[in-house]
Amino acid sequence: MYVLQNNLLYISASNLDAATYQVTYQLKILTTAFFTVLILKRRLNTMQWLALLILLLGVLLVQQADPSSKSLRTLDQNRQLGFLSALGAALFTGFAGVFLEKILKSSDVSVWVRNIQLSLVSLPLALCTAYVNDGTELSSKGFFYGYDFFVCFLILLNAVGGLTVAMVVKHADNILKCFATSLATLILSISSIYLFNLDLSLQFILGVILVLVSSFLYNYRVSPPIIVD
Repeated sequence: MYVLQNNLLYISASNLDAATYQVTYQLKILTTAFFTVLILKRRLNTMQWLALLILLLGVLLVQQADPSSKSLRTLDQNRQLGFLSALGAALFTGFAGVFLEKILKSSDVSVWVRNIQLSLVSLPLALCTAYVNDGTELSSKGFFYGYDFFVCFLILLNAVGGLTVAMVVKHADNILKCFATSLATLILSISSIYLFNLDLSLQFILGVILVLVSSFLYNYRVSPPIIVD
């Protein structure tokens, strides 16, 4: 599931600008909530369901907007393919995350051992996919062709991020993890203006605001009234 998710994310990132990609991928909160109710039998309150609906509305607004990037105008991007890939990745992320949470919390096996077990299954699948699609180039140029500083840095980030996510899932839950990472949406949208000369429309900004508002609404807890005798 995570191998398929990663490949879909690369396809999505190749066909969407960074900010749109990040906001669209926040649909993983909705899919995670759905599988949490379905698999873990947890109940969501009215405020949480409202937050999920606001999230969906925010993502739809972002998708309808068309932010232009002067520096990326020459790239041949397919927004429909990018959106469908992000949607598929969100679906796989939601199911895999909830299933991983069930595994981690129903056994005494450590997070580190579980990550090694997952890698033993995912690595052969990823290698087979790589050789099926790029076998000729891998044979002629070698497996490590194209490895530069940025590629190695991205690998390190993914490794640390994977271990961090596993720890959060172990000690909290998947939905909380999704909303915690949704703050990256705001950071990425702001940085995209300077890094990629992205022109954000009013509709796009409104969609991002709705996604952030849904994050706070979902985690909002009403404090019980203090009774003074």
